[in-house]
Amino acid sequence: MLSLAGIESARNRLDGIIEKRNFIRSNALSDALGLKIFLKLENVQKTGSFKIRGAYNFVSKNESELMGKGIVTASAGNHAQAVAFAASEYGIDCDLYMPRNTPLVKVESCKNLGGNVHLEGRSYDEAYELAKKYSEETGKKFINAFNDYDVIEGQGTIGLEIIDELEKIDYIVVPVGGGGLISGISYAVKQKNPSIKIIGVQAREAASAYHSLKEGAIAEVPSPKTIADGIAVKKVGDKTLPIIQKYVDDLITVEEEDIAAAVLMFMEKAKLVAEGAGAVPLAAVISEKIDNIRGNVVLVVSGGNIDVNLIERIIHMGLLRTGRLLRFYVDVDDVPGMLSGIAGSIGDCEGNILQISHERTEWGLPVSKTRIEITVETKGYDHIDQIIDCLKRNGFKPFLRS
Repeated sequence: MLSLAGIESARNRLDGIIEKRNFIRSNALSDALGLKIFLKLENVQKTGSFKIRGAYNFVSKNESELMGKGIVTASAGNHAQAVAFAASEYGIDCDLYMPRNTPLVKVESCKNLGGNVHLEGRSYDEAYELAKKYSEETGKKFINAFNDYDVIEGQGTIGLEIIDELEKIDYIVVPVGGGGLISGISYAVKQKNPSIKIIGVQAREAASAYHSLKEGAIAEVPSPKTIADGIAVKKVGDKTLPIIQKYVDDLITVEEEDIAAAVLMFMEKAKLVAEGAGAVPLAAVISEKIDNIRGNVVLVVSGGNIDVNLIERIIHMGLLRTGRLLRFYVDVDDVPGMLSGIAGSIGDCEGNILQISHERTEWGLPVSKTRIEITVETKGYDHIDQIIDCLKRNGFKPFLRS
């Protein structure tokens, strides 16, 4: 069972393994959001996320049992890297089941750490079932990514460190997938200071814990798909849900566009890289989903293992969400001068055209017409309104793209 003594013991096991000097105040985010924003930067840990805490605590605590058996686990990426690292430290063989769409950076990291990688299943949950089957067939010890008390106690060390860093804390905002991270943090923090508000955040497309809390029983999300792949879990754990019910003050959900905007804000304002899961606490703040939030607010940046191929798409989505990009199309007569009129309207409002394309074969478009698709760099929503108004005044009818 979970205990404060267990979390304290985990803290001792992790001494020398984890980076503890990863708590900062972000003046840039504080100024932008009108709050005192502090960041617990778990993206700077070995393997790039908080998962090293739970995995290492499990392996260290159960070393004698694992040496003769080996380890198997399932993960969307971060937990697998952490298990591979912990296993390599103790010379234990490990097999790692990961979904086929796991970002390459996470797969390569696991291989480099000596893990036997199995890319199986379309989701974490399919990989989980295959890993469990392999564990039963081979006798290797299965390590759950979140639904295990040794793992939860390892994650709970974050709560103790936050308490030690800051005398006055009003809110701690935590990403939630299967619930291991927030279970450990909320339990540890509430034992020390019950007045601190613990807020969990999930992607709306992968919100099992949110729905489970509302319904009072485990609710399953059939096909969780989100840019926050680290928290794309079909269902919350049966060990983590009771802890969440008892110690977490509120659980909220955020949209994909808000997550993208948060990743972008971390890059621009805080000068750091957070993966989608690590950005959901900031997404909750900038989308104003947390009621009456005030005072000293700690955001747990759970990881930074973002696929470079995904960064461009996330930045693009974030720019659209914050009014920094305008995408629209206009249907016009296919005659000379039309494009220059559109470009002139945009230029008069100091918009910067990034991309233009013509489409003359669009279904339903008259033969005498052409469709012009345009992407414009803008300075915010007011600037977008100015450009749209200018186009309309000059006789064009723009249709916005998302």
